[in-house]
Amino acid sequence: MGYRPKSLLQLDGVPLICRQLIALSGAGVDEVVVVLGHHAELIEPVIKDFAVTVVRNMHPDDGQVSSQRLGIAAFAARLDACLVALADQPLIDSHDISDLIAAYRKRPGDTSVVVPQVQGKRGNPVMFSDDVRQAVLQSPVHVGCRQWQESHPKAVHYFVSDTRNYRIDLDTPDDVEQFTRDTGQLLHWHETVP
Repeated sequence: MGYRPKSLLQLDGVPLICRQLIALSGAGVDEVVVVLGHHAELIEPVIKDFAVTVVRNMHPDDGQVSSQRLGIAAFAARLDACLVALADQPLIDSHDISDLIAAYRKRPGDTSVVVPQVQGKRGNPVMFSDDVRQAVLQSPVHVGCRQWQESHPKAVHYFVSDTRNYRIDLDTPDDVEQFTRDTGQLLHWHETVP
């Protein structure tokens, strides 16, 4: 979105990043790490009242993998599982997160990653075991969760869902316009965004 942080687009007056944090909390996610890169100075004050650990990616131009790795490394102890969510998915709610967690708990025993799949296409967020988290962190720096999954396809379980929320994200102004056409809902920039 150029010089504007897409996570500060608002739906029904709530910034997308806050909507995601509310969804995670509502689904019972215990510990949340938020990785901020570009626009951190605008975003951090908006999430200050949430019980989250904020990590700054000082090299956001290194790409999403660098942010992912910083986020999953920020957890000190072993985890039951790790869920990686995006801040630009306007319709994800606590039910969607709860359904993903339930699918993770019911996954086949020989899998360690759960990815939502809607109409044959991958969605987000994704959830994986702590062993996968550790394996990603021990891999070369260009390897993130997606790259690990591509190298270990048998470890991935696709959670088939009709919930389009898993597929909708906003990367461009055209995505915002398409979202409004598809849903009839308008998005507005947070007051702090120039």
